[in-house]
Amino acid sequence: MSEYNMWEIEDGLYSQGIVHICGVDEAGRGPLAGPVCAAAVILPAHVEIPGLNDSKKLTDKKRRELFPIIKERAIAYGIGLASHEEIDQINILQATFLAMQRAIDQLEGKAEFALIDGNREKDFGLPVMTVVKGDSRSANIAAASILAKVTRDDILEEQAKLYPQYGFEIHKGYGTKAHYEALRTYGPSPIHRMTFLKKFYGEK
Repeated sequence: MSEYNMWEIEDGLYSQGIVHICGVDEAGRGPLAGPVCAAAVILPAHVEIPGLNDSKKLTDKKRRELFPIIKERAIAYGIGLASHEEIDQINILQATFLAMQRAIDQLEGKAEFALIDGNREKDFGLPVMTVVKGDSRSANIAAASILAKVTRDDILEEQAKLYPQYGFEIHKGYGTKAHYEALRTYGPSPIHRMTFLKKFYGEK
């Protein structure tokens, strides 16, 4: 797989007569607080979006520049969330699948095939292929990774205004040293994932 050809996987599907391919990715599986966010994106074949890449390889500024361009040029896109309550109820993997399903459902049946970042497969109601490191191998998955990441970052920045003592605007809910210090000082906020904190509070 060429590191630089972001359309190689899609081209294999286009050659089979599949036109509308959605890329699906998530942001926020690892954090201690907030929702998990997923996005599904169908781009026109070989659409030019300079700088499109795995969201983790881009600066926040670049992601925010690409965010409206992706939405404007996509044939369709959807963004789905699963809340911290749902994560605690059904576990993070199932909540991630739920967010992905909600994102795909917003495509209103336009997708013929889904490329899912990662190696865990689920029935989303259409043919799927999992792609390890898909956000740096597929243009559609890369686009989805950017929509998911920016959306989730914005949510955590809003939550930071409600719960300023935790520093959500800085770490976006991930388990940094400063975040754990805040948890020791203030206890959990209403948006913390308590299933993620059992070990932490059990060891205090």
